[in-house]
Amino acid sequence: MGRLVHFEIHVDDMERAKKFYGEVFNWTFEDWSEYAGMPYFGAVTGDKSEHGIDGALMQRQSPPPEPGQALNGFACTMGVADYDATEDKILQHGGKVALPKYALPGMAWQGYYMDTEGNIFGIHQPDENAK
Repeated sequence: MGRLVHFEIHVDDMERAKKFYGEVFNWTFEDWSEYAGMPYFGAVTGDKSEHGIDGALMQRQSPPPEPGQALNGFACTMGVADYDATEDKILQHGGKVALPKYALPGMAWQGYYMDTEGNIFGIHQPDENAK
């Protein structure tokens, strides 16, 4: 495992962002706010038969990065077979916890980390028993 399975785009204005990505790339959106506990809209980026991934628009939780910074609001999430073993590897290799492991009830375990360069990414272990 380790294949990229999800992305998030942090936004200030959800409706403006949905309009932009919908019009520019023909993405459609599903309201997943209940799982996330905040405004969070799943982005369907194409037909399931096409190669690619889906993601989400997420309400920005802090001031946006200053213009010209390397990261401007995208976080990638990788699918993993064993959340805890993957977390151990991340920490052993210099990563840090950004948002600890939490359950997406009935769906998966999720958490976020900072790599050695200060970039944020997520890991996601499917688990119907997560709660």
